[in-house]
Amino acid sequence: MNAKSSASAETVGMHFEDQILEQGDLISKKLHLLSVQRFPPNAKKGLRSFTLAEVAAYVGVSQSTLKKLHLEGKGPSPQTSSSGRRSYTAAQMLELRDYLDAHARSDSRIYVPHRRAGEKLQVIAVVNFKGGSGKTTTTAHLAQYLALTGHRVLAIDLDPQASLSSLHGFQPELDQVPSLYDAIRYDANRTPLAEIIRPTNFPGLDIIPANLDLQEYEYDTPLAMADKSTNEGKTFFTRISRALAEVEDRYDVVVIDCPPQLGYLTLTALTAATSVLITIHPQMLDVMSMGQFLLMLGGILKPIRAAGAEVNLSWYRYLITRYEPTDVPQAQMVGFMTTMFHEFMLKNQMLKSTAVSDAGITKQTLYEVERAAMNRGTYDRAIESLDAVNGEIASLIHQAWGRRVVG
Repeated sequence: MNAKSSASAETVGMHFEDQILEQGDLISKKLHLLSVQRFPPNAKKGLRSFTLAEVAAYVGVSQSTLKKLHLEGKGPSPQTSSSGRRSYTAAQMLELRDYLDAHARSDSRIYVPHRRAGEKLQVIAVVNFKGGSGKTTTTAHLAQYLALTGHRVLAIDLDPQASLSSLHGFQPELDQVPSLYDAIRYDANRTPLAEIIRPTNFPGLDIIPANLDLQEYEYDTPLAMADKSTNEGKTFFTRISRALAEVEDRYDVVVIDCPPQLGYLTLTALTAATSVLITIHPQMLDVMSMGQFLLMLGGILKPIRAAGAEVNLSWYRYLITRYEPTDVPQAQMVGFMTTMFHEFMLKNQMLKSTAVSDAGITKQTLYEVERAAMNRGTYDRAIESLDAVNGEIASLIHQAWGRRVVG
């Protein structure tokens, strides 16, 4: 009997659902084993230190200013290597901001960009109907960039596949962490949002991980809508915004990684959002899929608005992801979209890079990987692209608060 026949014999009598459950469990266990080999069982995901150049860029001061502070014994003391190179932890960057804020001679808001009185919590929904558009990669790097630049950030993984959670050190099926479903469910077992939030390895960035229970919301909502004894289902679109109201004083920005489907979870996130980021890979089939997504989304949002939903966005933008400028068809597609949606396109694109994919192999983002661990030219091009995109989005956030944006 050959190997193929043997494999078939082993699964005789097993239904498809039993086979995939078995295989899914096997994948989870193998991935957990790899994770344990890299990180001890009780260890938390750490975060590297940042070079003087990185700290200067994120904090918004010159390297000479940082050197002067260190020489004068002001602010946190950086780590100094044997070659004399200084570096700071992410926590120390926050300390630097506080010190600069307290001692600045002029308006010091640029150092501590927290929301001021009257400024609304910014909720960014990152969406696309088609998988593979770089949605989760975009969400993760945006949330981390905002934290590195001094914002208080909450990331919400709304995708049951939990890729954003995995990038931040959570493997839901093994860690048994709760998801947003626990805060927006319709029964008496609803949990306060504050009890679901988890810290990450980035100071200033918290996360609500995902798990498979999120899919239950897609089944529960139609049933709740049909229940005439309550209005809970009829106002399903308010559930995320109501949950966020419990903790909004703790954050400046919420970034939501929506699932790649137009279901109740995505609609609920969109009606809670103050802004929307639509990721798009510049290929013909992807753009065609996005067109269908927009038609369906608009058709669904109209009756929801009529039912009382407020879909009032400060801004929405299309973000080109996984872009290869030397690929002529891709460049043509970007030009095509720019011609149609000029004012709605982010000026910067997220370049396709092996640096991002290589970091993902070890469940890390580019902000977690040290430059020396990669080809420096590849790393520099990728980080420059990420910072440009995320800096542009940060400017849109500040404009929504009515702040003057410099540069």
